[in-house]
Amino acid sequence: MNMDRRSFVAAAGALGASALLTHPASAQPAGAPIRVGGTLALTGPLSATGLVHKLTGEIYVDGLNKRGGLLGRPVEWVLKDDQSKPDLARTLYEQLVTSDKVDLLIGPYATGNILSAMGVAQRYNKTLVHHTFGIPNLAKYDQQFPAWSIGPDPEKTLPALVLDALAASATPPKTIAVVTSKFPSVHFVALGAREVAKQRGLKEVIFLEWDFGNRDFGPIAGRVKEANPDFIWTGAIGLEGNQLLDAMKKIDYAPLHHFYHVPAPAPMLKAPEANGALSMTIFEDHPPFTNNPVAAEFVKVYRERAARAGMPDTAVETQAAASFTAWQLIEASVVATKGLDDKAMAAWLRANQVDTIQGKLRFNERGNFGADLSRVKQVQNGKWVTVWPADWAAPGAKLQTRGA
Repeated sequence: MNMDRRSFVAAAGALGASALLTHPASAQPAGAPIRVGGTLALTGPLSATGLVHKLTGEIYVDGLNKRGGLLGRPVEWVLKDDQSKPDLARTLYEQLVTSDKVDLLIGPYATGNILSAMGVAQRYNKTLVHHTFGIPNLAKYDQQFPAWSIGPDPEKTLPALVLDALAASATPPKTIAVVTSKFPSVHFVALGAREVAKQRGLKEVIFLEWDFGNRDFGPIAGRVKEANPDFIWTGAIGLEGNQLLDAMKKIDYAPLHHFYHVPAPAPMLKAPEANGALSMTIFEDHPPFTNNPVAAEFVKVYRERAARAGMPDTAVETQAAASFTAWQLIEASVVATKGLDDKAMAAWLRANQVDTIQGKLRFNERGNFGADLSRVKQVQNGKWVTVWPADWAAPGAKLQTRGA
C-alpha cells in the first residue's frame, strides 16, 4: 500500500513548474473573489496544532493568488475559530454556507470537528476537502475527501507499520502497554493496536484510557512504570503526549520504546524526555520528501514565515503537509473541472489521482480513502526524522533505542 521512494521521486520530477508556490502569474487575478470557508482550532486544547494549519493555509492562498488565483479570480479564505469544539464547528460551518455563502469548503482540523463539518456539507450537498480525519469507516458522505493519506484501515495498517519498525530494531519488544485518550480517532487506532499486537505475539501488560481534556497524568504514569512494558502505544493527541512524558519524568521512568499517535509536533520536539519518541508521519522536511520541487519550496517559505511568527518549531511535518495537501486537492479539482460545481469536483476527485507533496493520492476505496502512505518518525537530538521504512529514512538516520 505504501508508495515506494522511486515512484515518489519519479512523480515529483513530473510535476510542472506551474505548481510551484513562487511561479509568476501570467495575469493578476481579477473579479469577485472565490471564497473558501473553513474553521480551525485556533484556541482550546487543539490550538497548538491548529495554528500550524492556519499558517499553512495562509502560505498556500498567498502563493495561489500570486499564480493568478483560481479561474482567473483571487481566492479569499474565510476562517473561523471553532475553539476545538465539534458542536461549535457545526454551527460555524452552517454560517459559512448559509450566511457567508462561501463558494467552497475546507477543513477543519481533528476528527470530531471534521465529522461535524461533514454533516453540514452533506446537508447542503457541498464538497468537503479536510485535513486529518482519523476514522475512515465513519466517512459515509460521498463528497468528502481526506488529505491525510492513512488508508481505509488505519487501525490495522498503522500499528502493523510501527511494529514492523520495532521488529527490525536492536531490541524488538515482547510486551506492550496501550494507553489512550478517548478522543475518537486516536482511541479507534489504539484499540486496533491492541489486536495487531496480540496477533504478533506481544503480551499486553496494561490497558488504560483517559477522557480527552485530562490534565492529571500522574496516576497513569505510575501504572505504566509498575507494568514496565517494552513498548508503550500512546493514543495521544495534542499536548497529551507531553503531559504523559512529563509525568513519567517526575517518577524517574523512561520507556524503552514509546509511540505517540498525533502529538503537537513542536512541543514534543522541544521536550528533552521525548528523545527517542516515535510517531507517524506522511512528510518530513528532508529528502526524499523534499525531492519534490513543490515540497522544497513550501518547506523554505514555511520556515521563513514560521520564524517570523515566533512559532516554536519551523519545520514542515505531517500536520502542515496534510493541510497543504488539502489546498492542493481543491486547486486541482477546480482547475480540472474549470468551475466551482461541488458535484463535478467530487466526481473528478473520485476518478483521478492527484500529485501532492506526500505522494499520489487516490480516493477510490472505502470512505473515499486510498493508499496508506504513513511512515514512522522519531525524535532524535531535537529533530523529527523519518526512520521507517528504510528507503524513506532521512539521510543517515535509523531507529534508535534507549540503552541499545
